[in-house]
Amino acid sequence: MKKIWKTIGIWLLAVVLLIGTLFLAGRLVMPKYQSVSIEGSLTEEYYRETLPHDVLFIGDCEVFSNVSPIALFNEYGITPYIRGSAQQLVWQSYYLLEDALKTDAPKVVVFNVLALKYGEPQSEAYNRMTIDGMRFGAAKLGAIRASMTEGEDPVSYLFPLLRFHARWNELSEEDVRCLFFKQPVSHAGYLMRTEVRPVTQTPKPAPLLDPHLPSSSMEWLEKLYRLCEEHGITLVLMKSPSIVPHWYDEWDADVTAFANEHGIAYWNTLSENDAIGIDYALDTCDMGQHLNLSGAEKLSHWLGRELKALMELPDRRTDPAYESVWAEKTERYEKEKAAKTAAGN
Repeated sequence: MKKIWKTIGIWLLAVVLLIGTLFLAGRLVMPKYQSVSIEGSLTEEYYRETLPHDVLFIGDCEVFSNVSPIALFNEYGITPYIRGSAQQLVWQSYYLLEDALKTDAPKVVVFNVLALKYGEPQSEAYNRMTIDGMRFGAAKLGAIRASMTEGEDPVSYLFPLLRFHARWNELSEEDVRCLFFKQPVSHAGYLMRTEVRPVTQTPKPAPLLDPHLPSSSMEWLEKLYRLCEEHGITLVLMKSPSIVPHWYDEWDADVTAFANEHGIAYWNTLSENDAIGIDYALDTCDMGQHLNLSGAEKLSHWLGRELKALMELPDRRTDPAYESVWAEKTERYEKEKAAKTAAGN
């Protein structure tokens, strides 16, 4: 009997060692998103948060480039976080929120509507930057199923070694250094850019083949609304400031109709440009696609007013539980702001 138990023990140890080796190898070969495509680090950075948030922003680059949570906190006492990622599709926003609600309890969720133009999965590379950083669970599995493009293997999302094994000959010192710990690249989900690349011309938009947003996207928006409703969360729809890509009046009408039908707010900031104070000669880092720091702080000032008018949100600036945590966030934010401003980038 002892021999049998010893044999079982040896096999169990071998299985544990094998799984551990595969896990470490997978982490080693996965892209680290520290010096290249840093937006790929955004999803996993959320799990470093130690306090709940009163407001969560979800969506694509039009939130993680355009909204400054630090400015919102310091000016209004609002505690936000941006669960954004590159080309985040509406079903990914749904599952990222579902995942967040396991540990967080926001009073407001702001969803940026640009991604509604996509009714089908788009790109494995962008899928990876959103999904690979999610913790394992039902939400991640749902995001994988909804997001896979043709030919993708769902198992490779759970065992990254299957997808990234070819990176063995590309591994760098960064891959080893960031095996278990990565330096934060964002400020509560915001990626800071201070360079100025003004709008010099407005491209003529291509004609729409279909005047309406895809029905599949609107179905996921309905699911997002129901998820918020189930948790007593106020959902707000937002179109962030941009010149390109073009936001069509027909799409705007679809979102407006949805908001009116469900009795929720829709903030199309394109029509609030004067109130926000956006100057596309000064406040964009890439000729109108995204805002730079000055533009993000202007938009955040406007958003803070709107959020406070929407509902009563607590002022956390004098709350001892939040004070030191957000002071540390502010210090790192101001340090990067000063460094980038001094460097002219």
